[in-house]
Amino acid sequence: MRLTTDSKTVRAIALALLGLLLVLAAVPAVAQEQQPTRVVTADEVNAVARDLFCPVCESTPLDVCPTQACADWREVIRTKLSQGQSPEEIRAYFAEQYGVRALAEPPREGFSLGVWIAPIAGVAIGAFLFSRYLRRIRAAAPATTAAGPPPAIPEPPRDDYQARIEQELQERFGS
Repeated sequence: MRLTTDSKTVRAIALALLGLLLVLAAVPAVAQEQQPTRVVTADEVNAVARDLFCPVCESTPLDVCPTQACADWREVIRTKLSQGQSPEEIRAYFAEQYGVRALAEPPREGFSLGVWIAPIAGVAIGAFLFSRYLRRIRAAAPATTAAGPPPAIPEPPRDDYQARIEQELQERFGS
């Protein structure tokens, strides 16, 4: 089978069009505006991770947890920091995705406000009750001392054995 000049030309044009098509398909991917990224240090990641809790381990800060889930979360933090997001935006993202239980410090609004108020109220109520208890004790103490000296406690009866031991001790040591 012998190719004629026309078929060679058609084949060359087809290959050229195919190459042009591939180049045009790659141009949008290259031309996409790349978000500026910066190098994020482990200290920056840990500063944000310190304010988040591990999704797997209970009450373990994200910056010290060795689980794979925490490593993945720290990588998400690194990516978001390199994209220019602030630590507050990242905390808000995790709170939105996983709930406020992911935050080390619950927000000071709504139902979570009770977490902030309850300890203060507990200490105040405890101090008030303790002061009332002390006043009651102080009020009861003068009433007993005003009545006079406490009654004398009678000595227990001595048995014969104890009396003999005391007599022997007096004879030996002469007191």
